[in-house]
Amino acid sequence: METTLAISNLMLWVLVLVLAAMVFALVRQIGILYERVAPAGALMAGSGLKTGEEIPVFDLETLDGRAIRIGGKSSNGKSTLLFFLSPTCPVCKTLIPILTAMRKSEANWLEIVFASDGDEQEHRQWLQECKLESWPYILSQQLGMTMLVAQLPFAALIDENGILCARGLVNTREHIESLFEAREQGVASIQEYLQKQQQS
Repeated sequence: METTLAISNLMLWVLVLVLAAMVFALVRQIGILYERVAPAGALMAGSGLKTGEEIPVFDLETLDGRAIRIGGKSSNGKSTLLFFLSPTCPVCKTLIPILTAMRKSEANWLEIVFASDGDEQEHRQWLQECKLESWPYILSQQLGMTMLVAQLPFAALIDENGILCARGLVNTREHIESLFEAREQGVASIQEYLQKQQQS
């Protein structure tokens, strides 16, 4: 009886040690994968207006009748995040609460402006449904074409001097924040920053 108990205890300890070794190996592999997989930033379009260039000046009007200037030197010294969206884009709608939080937390240096094109009445109705009437909202096909907006949601960050800092397709909070990070690091995208880090 005692021999059987001793053998079973020995087998259990062997099993525990094998499991511990497997867990250690898995943790090591996860660490290696974490180092290899870079954070995903906003997906940039490959051509057109380049980061670091001054954008053309657009004198526009918001849906509630206010005059707004996109580009050129900012009158309040703030950068502008142009967020291109559509009432029919479900991902755009999921990002609204994130943008609302950013509008408060980044208010000392950033203004967020919604931009789109299409039927004005449809946009007005959507704004009412989402309770976004206080947001600056502009309809301009030319602005979207200048920023090379091909897919939505899309964002472009313009500094206080009218210089394009970063732009790209944004599907998550991390994508939007990557535009801010690219601006701080003085690069076109997070991917460019990581490439520079690897080369140095």
